[in-house]
Amino acid sequence: MADTTIDPTLGPVLARTGDERAVLESFLDFHRAIVQRKARGLADADAGRRLVPSLTTLAGLLKHLALVEQNWLARLFAPEPGDVYITSEEEAEASFTLGPADTVETLAATYEAACARSRAIAARFDLDHVVPHPQLGEVSLRWVLVHLIEETARHAGHADILRELTDGQTGAV
Repeated sequence: MADTTIDPTLGPVLARTGDERAVLESFLDFHRAIVQRKARGLADADAGRRLVPSLTTLAGLLKHLALVEQNWLARLFAPEPGDVYITSEEEAEASFTLGPADTVETLAATYEAACARSRAIAARFDLDHVVPHPQLGEVSLRWVLVHLIEETARHAGHADILRELTDGQTGAV
């Protein structure tokens, strides 16, 4: 008999028989939560410590991923006056730079707010909804969600390594 107890934090497992949207959203939310968990409980100095040659830090990942959420969903699907889609690599790289006000608490709250806004925006559109993109021509919500899964999962892997280097903590949950 199969084990029927499933950790409820594993959304992708729970959505294993869901429709396409449920599967996409559960994988994205799972990876978003991993990044948040990796930074949780760290002192600001530890979260901002550079452990690799790049600007990538645990705190920087929160800041960068908040920008990614804003750029791909808010600025494309629900732009507000003055919103400008970031296209340059330099601007994206700058999102890893931390300032004095960038604490784990504020960055985590900003990231969670960006994710909540992304969820609300995505909920308003069908997966096939297409919007103009300044570099790619057009993108569908489906494509953007898959791209966000890829980007967030990639950075969740970075967060795994950085957290292990910081205090030895491992594991997704």
